[in-house]
Formats: sequence, C-alpha cells, structure tokens
Amino acid sequence: MQFPASGLYAITQTDGKTPETIIKEVSAAIKGGAAVIQYRDKNPDDAVYLAKQLVTICHQHKVPLLINDDAELALRSGADGVHIGKDDGGIAQARKILGHKAIIGLSCYDNIDTALHAQKNGVNYVAFGRFFPSSSKPLALPAHIKTLALAKKQINLPIVAIGGILPENGGQLLTAGANVLAVIGGIFEKDPEQSSRAYINLFNQ
Repeated sequence: MQFPASGLYAITQTDGKTPETIIKEVSAAIKGGAAVIQYRDKNPDDAVYLAKQLVTICHQHKVPLLINDDAELALRSGADGVHIGKDDGGIAQARKILGHKAIIGLSCYDNIDTALHAQKNGVNYVAFGRFFPSSSKPLALPAHIKTLALAKKQINLPIVAIGGILPENGGQLLTAGANVLAVIGGIFEKDPEQSSRAYINLFNQ
C-alpha cells in the first residue's frame, strides 16, 4: 500500500466508543471517500484486536491503515505503517521495526527544517499543524498557512495539514500547498460518511 498523493486522511476518534462503533465509523468514512485511515487511541482496551479489525476493513477497500505513535503495534496488527511525532522514537527506529515498504509519516508542526530532515531520512509524508483551534489537540502550537507554501516549494512528498480542519476552511489549506487533509472531529463527531463527502468536495473544486 502507498500513501495517497492527495485526499482525505481520517484519524479515529475513540474516547468513550466501543470497538464496534469505531469499526462502523471507519467503514462509513471510507465509504464517504477517506483515502487513508489512522488508528489513534490514547486509552485502548485491546489495541491489537481493534487494529487488526481496522486493517481488515481498510484492506478490503484498498485503503492503507496507519497506527499513531506505535511501530510495534503496527507490526503486530499488520498495519501499513506508522505516524510518529517528535517524542515517539526516530524515523530510523520505525523503519527498522517495520521494514522498507512501510509508510512512515512525521509530525513537523510548523517547522520546515524538520520536514526537510525527515525527507532526507526516508519518510513517506510530512504533516504540519495545527492550523485552526482543535478539540483533539487544544494545547498544540499553531502552524501558519504560509508554512504550507514554503513546504510545497521544498518538499517532494505528500504534505498533510491537520488541526481543526472543516469543509469551510480546508480549501485554503489545499490552495496554500497541502495535498492531504487530516481530520478527526470534523468526520467522527457527526455522520462519518456524509462528513467525509463534504471534505471530498474540496478536492474536486
């Protein structure tokens, strides 16, 4: 599986939800057009079980599943790769665990130098954000839209934007240079299928 060159990146919202609900919501998001799924779960009951279920669903639809922050879980569940932040172990460590075919993405926040370094070290995509106030990461430092324009000139990888993105504000991020929009609450706080379709419209404009 490859990371998409553009599209909607749906990140699970798991708090207070049963595995069955999470599975159902991810299926709906894919049906609505999500091109990649990330399993993010800060308080899992049985992460391996749920990750394996999500891998099965995603692969049925030829959509990659990535794991947030945990290369070992990605390996155990058969996921397609991992998304790592600045405190989650290095790119080299993730690559050593998962092999050369795995998708590895890195949070670069608002830092072009971090992204350039990651590109040299073999990541598959870089993510910038948060661009707007976010309930998922309320304390995250804000990123500037001009960072996307700078990244577009220097980065030869898919550029992901994250943080408080809605159908009403996502278009300006795509115009600035983002290829992929990563969304949590905007998809999973409502009807995931219909919400996903609203974002997909931004890519068709």
